[in-house]
Amino acid sequence: MFRKYYLISLTVMLAMTCAFVGEVYAQDSDVNYDESKVPRFELPDPLLLLDGTKVYDAQTWVGKRRPEILQLFEEHVYGKTPDDIIPMGYRISENRNALGGKAILRQITMTPQNNKDLNIELLVFLPKNADKPVPLFIGLNFQGNHAIHPDPSIKISPVRIADMKRQAKGKKIDIEATRGAAASRWAVDMILDRGYGLATIYCGDLDPDYNDGFHDGIHPLFYKDGKTQPGPDEWGTIGAWAWGLSRALDYFITDEDVDQNHVAVMGHSRLGKTSLWAGAQDERFAMVISNDSGCGGAALSRRRFGEKVARINTSFPHWFCDNFQKYNDNEDQLPVDQHMLIALMAPRPVYVASAEDDRWADPRGEFLSARSAGRVYRLFELEGVGTRRMPEVNKPVGDYIGYHIRTGKHDVTDFDWTQYLNFADKHFKK
Repeated sequence: MFRKYYLISLTVMLAMTCAFVGEVYAQDSDVNYDESKVPRFELPDPLLLLDGTKVYDAQTWVGKRRPEILQLFEEHVYGKTPDDIIPMGYRISENRNALGGKAILRQITMTPQNNKDLNIELLVFLPKNADKPVPLFIGLNFQGNHAIHPDPSIKISPVRIADMKRQAKGKKIDIEATRGAAASRWAVDMILDRGYGLATIYCGDLDPDYNDGFHDGIHPLFYKDGKTQPGPDEWGTIGAWAWGLSRALDYFITDEDVDQNHVAVMGHSRLGKTSLWAGAQDERFAMVISNDSGCGGAALSRRRFGEKVARINTSFPHWFCDNFQKYNDNEDQLPVDQHMLIALMAPRPVYVASAEDDRWADPRGEFLSARSAGRVYRLFELEGVGTRRMPEVNKPVGDYIGYHIRTGKHDVTDFDWTQYLNFADKHFKK
């Protein structure tokens, strides 16, 4: 009995360790956590066209400046996502009495028609007794769909099983023991009780989170003329993950129980970078949420606080396009900064969240980025975070740009979800 318990505990610990290995980054000795050592910098002006013309109205933003900024992020940071449209097939299974009868559980296997061996597993929870169609949150997960809730009927992705075996390096693991291992991050019951649906995909189903040379995952679906990897200005792993979120949105358009006009995309850490990039590219997402996304996400690169561009490109060279490496220790030459990424959501509501102990992700840099994006929202006569001062801990602020910094570490908590649900109520239920 003791040996069985020990094996299960070891299995869960191994899964958690593997899932979080990229979130607890190796931190260089020259990392700066001192505000007095933040260098002087000047942010690129989101309201200045490349030809030097000032943007004074929403029409010019939508028609000229927004496309310029989106293209700059494609070329210099995330890489361009292919324009090719690949038809997807759907195989759907359903349990209409899940979670003790309070939920509808749908599992959709999405299969690209040009590679029927590649399956993307989409898990959807819907509140059973809410009026349909319902608004919905979608986000990628780190540990497999089965890890967000212990329900035994949730499929375990074959890709996740392969990833766990690779990470275990020959050690015996019990896959079933990892069910619900990340449940604390997903607040399934709270979300359903508030009348919202929740959907998720294991990020590894789209692209593995290690530098595999882009041979696995979805990148090969788009290779042409003997190409074997993306070009220097083409998408990396974050781009692939964002593509997958948009394909889920394609499915929601076909699901009569989902309010396709009120789908919020949410992500944590590197998947928060992904949610921002997905929301920037795909304006069908009605709300965008970044949770502790840090460098390459919501935090200003020019502050060089906590994780820096050079560190993220060294540790995770597959996340961004190769062109981004030109800005290692050279952030001032970037033609964009992350306030401009947040501004690409305008006039849709966007929420940025930080954690007090997560200095690696630069909470102040995330707040300043959100605040600076407010200039674009004012073109639409909308208010942003509504304050110039960083708010107190656990005191959310904002109108169309929400922000909070909470107590605690790099994580997703019930406090975070409570704010996201309140923000969604405010904007989706007007």
